Amino acid sequence: MTTLDIFSDPICPWCYIGKGLLDRALAAHHDHPFTIRWRPFMLNPEMPAGGMDRRAYLEGKFGGKEGAVEAYLPVAERATEAGLEINLDKIATTPSTLDAHRLIHWAGIEGVQTAVVSSLFRAYFVDGRNIGDAEVLGDIADSCGMDAAVVLRLLDSEADRKEIAEMDQAARGMGVQAVPTFVVAGQHAVPGAQATELWERVIEEVKAQA
Repeated sequence: MTTLDIFSDPICPWCYIGKGLLDRALAAHHDHPFTIRWRPFMLNPEMPAGGMDRRAYLEGKFGGKEGAVEAYLPVAERATEAGLEINLDKIATTPSTLDAHRLIHWAGIEGVQTAVVSSLFRAYFVDGRNIGDAEVLGDIADSCGMDAAVVLRLLDSEADRKEIAEMDQAARGMGVQAVPTFVVAGQHAVPGAQATELWERVIEEVKAQA
């Protein structure tokens, strides 16, 4: 099998779209060669633990309401083209994603990492839930077969906080500047939300080389 490392953040809309486009290719090639690992990259590593009002965040980031609308219009269009549901109007809070990344890390240990990532994307972009909230993360863990009580205890501790921050910094040190960034076999970086057709070609090439 070939490792496909995916650097992403569960509040990144292009990561949500990129996963959807990749998923189409994987579904069409059940014998695909990839072992997928989700790697942390925090869009807002300095975000307060409680997050902030999403409207204020977007207007501050994009220079006002018009800038925010202009920035997110192609997001909505691309999501629709990819066949993905996205309800940006439901999102009230831009959270810190440190705890979500901790959950993704623990999910990897239990072998349910992609299921948890999928649930985080759905919770945030479809249902508008605050994925910085421990109870929401506990619900997601439970829905993916993890022990919610254990996850809540871990979230209430310092477990892996430092490690996630270090992994985030290591990604930047490797040259990851934005997400999603896909790294095939630890060597070939594929940045951005790439078309399903591209992933189908990559799958065929990797299979041929194997």
